[in-house]
Amino acid sequence: MADEKKSILVLGVGNILLRDEGVGVRVVERLGREFAFSDNVRLMDGGVRGMILMDPIIESDHVVIIDAVVNDHPPGTIYRLDGDDLRLSVAFKNSVHDMDLLETMCCCELISGKRPSAVIVGIEPKDYQSDPLVELSPEIEAKIPRLMELALEEIRAVGGDFAPRSDN
Repeated sequence: MADEKKSILVLGVGNILLRDEGVGVRVVERLGREFAFSDNVRLMDGGVRGMILMDPIIESDHVVIIDAVVNDHPPGTIYRLDGDDLRLSVAFKNSVHDMDLLETMCCCELISGKRPSAVIVGIEPKDYQSDPLVELSPEIEAKIPRLMELALEEIRAVGGDFAPRSDN
């Protein structure tokens, strides 16, 4: 009997009204438009929802979080964070998100007795504190293809599959 595939949640987080802070949501939107995924992969716009994300996280074996990461490096710097490095993510501390995502994941562990493995594919934003603008800055927009590649690599590494959509 074949092993059951891991359930993979690809979670784009951020506030799309604060320009580059919404990069995670924008990447997940493009992944959904450009690729079809195996049944064990779920894409989700996590926005700034915090505790509302508990059920989807609990139901997953692995979570790929796509987010802006403020770590005082040049805008456009790309990160892959896991383990203790997760604390560097905007979603985890320096954000307008309504609840710290790390706290949400810890709550999931307390409630369900399990915590999915997680990785962040992130990027240092250029503009996330200006007047509300829904467009990404050109510097960050140019990096979207690379963020998508990294997210797809993470999906494949834990047993997900995908193919370009033929209807594009």
